[in-house]
Amino acid sequence: MLNQLTADVREMLEEQVTYRELLVQMTKRDLMLRYKQTIMGFGWAVFMPLMNTVIFSVIFVRVAPLDTGMPYPLFSYTGLMAWNLFASSLRFAVNSLTANTNLVTKVYFPREIFPFSAVVVSFVDFAVSSVILVGMMIYWRVAPGPAILFLPVVLAVHLMFTLGVSLLLAMGNLFFRDIKYVFEVVLMLWMFASSVLSPVSMVGGRLAVILQFNPMTSVIDAYRSVILLNQLPPAGPFALASALAALTLGMGWVWFHRTEFRFAESV
Repeated sequence: MLNQLTADVREMLEEQVTYRELLVQMTKRDLMLRYKQTIMGFGWAVFMPLMNTVIFSVIFVRVAPLDTGMPYPLFSYTGLMAWNLFASSLRFAVNSLTANTNLVTKVYFPREIFPFSAVVVSFVDFAVSSVILVGMMIYWRVAPGPAILFLPVVLAVHLMFTLGVSLLLAMGNLFFRDIKYVFEVVLMLWMFASSVLSPVSMVGGRLAVILQFNPMTSVIDAYRSVILLNQLPPAGPFALASALAALTLGMGWVWFHRTEFRFAESV
């Protein structure tokens, strides 16, 4: 069994190297389709999290103040920016196979390129929206410190978990079309179960402990720690999130790869 797993992993990685140009072209295509016939173009990547930040800042600063240890707009924008990378990737990945039936049934290449492309496109939006975060940090005079060097690790864990869930959703929706409908409800609940708009510690009790097992909570808090607080994320929760992210990507990718031969007959 171990030999089979090793062979699968080697084949998966070799295919990604072989078809890397296809991933680039697919990403370019998806970027053009996403912003085709829109006036603002990439401006939407900034506009949506910024507007949500303004709305929730009015609520949690003036109506029901929260103690976040930093200016609330910085707290919420960082959370929304990280969450949007995750949520946007999943929204595009869930339909990535069913929306490309001609390619899935007629041409051979590693099918994981479709959900991978969805994540890369969303990462471009994430990079664009980060420019506003830099501007907000300058306005509130929040300077990054040495802890910012840990940011690539946080981003790697974030992307691993996002890629793993994207693979599982894309594959699941191909076999069970109900998933795309249930998915939006689950995603909304998942957002409020993460520390996107308010600290999970506010919940208190056993529920707060349970929510700490949510990898997105640890990832979002880690972004705030290394970027805004000049602190390394808490070792325990972040190590757990890293392990869950690696497990999700590993299991999701291998399962996806082994099930790939059934995709054409399920479209």
